[in-house]
Amino acid sequence: MPSEMRLRDLEDENGRLKKIVADLTLDREMLQDVIRRKL
Repeated sequence: MPSEMRLRDLEDENGRLKKIVADLTLDREMLQDVIRRKL
């Protein structure tokens, strides 16, 4: 069942990447908020 293991690995990686994107999106929103307050 190597294909099932490969699918599981891809799903795990996808989850990690989604978390990274969410973290970066949050960072970006916070930075934009800081910039808006300074202007």
